[in-house]
Amino acid sequence: MNNIFVITSNKYKLREITTLIPAIQGFDIDLPEIQETDAHAVILAKLTEAQKHLPADAIIVEDTSLYIDAMNGLPGPLAKWFVKSIGIEGIYALTETFKSAAATAQTLIGYAEVDGSVHFFEGTIKGTIVPPRGTDGFGWDAVFQPEGSEKTFAEMALAEKSQYSMRKIALEGLQHYLSTNIL
Repeated sequence: MNNIFVITSNKYKLREITTLIPAIQGFDIDLPEIQETDAHAVILAKLTEAQKHLPADAIIVEDTSLYIDAMNGLPGPLAKWFVKSIGIEGIYALTETFKSAAATAQTLIGYAEVDGSVHFFEGTIKGTIVPPRGTDGFGWDAVFQPEGSEKTFAEMALAEKSQYSMRKIALEGLQHYLSTNIL
């Protein structure tokens, strides 16, 4: 199997993915994203849509969620839309309003094979929402500080970020699956 594509227009995500699994190729297509608090449903909808546009042996889509404890898990998979509407400063302000900055970052990877089977790989890390710091990264990286670090993701170089990365944890699960079943 040589045609494994990850669907993303985000060059930072693609860089993180191909650094760990070089056999994966990027494919930039704008997929509709359903508004749903269940990340698995978001991934399945993206995979279904991607399969309509890309003949491949396997397709990978990924969704990264930010769950703020005091908000009962919101914004979750809606984090991208929260960032677009209230900005990262607004996300930080919400934690100040709720008097709790505890959060969880989660990456969920969906891997669809040509036979229609779908596998999920998840990476989760705990952290804190802090005032925006740093300029690297994307999305809410500037307000998320993982446990065990004094820096936000946006203050870290890629090598340092990968020590804490929920995406790396999910990718390692995918990598293990591919190495034992496909590659």
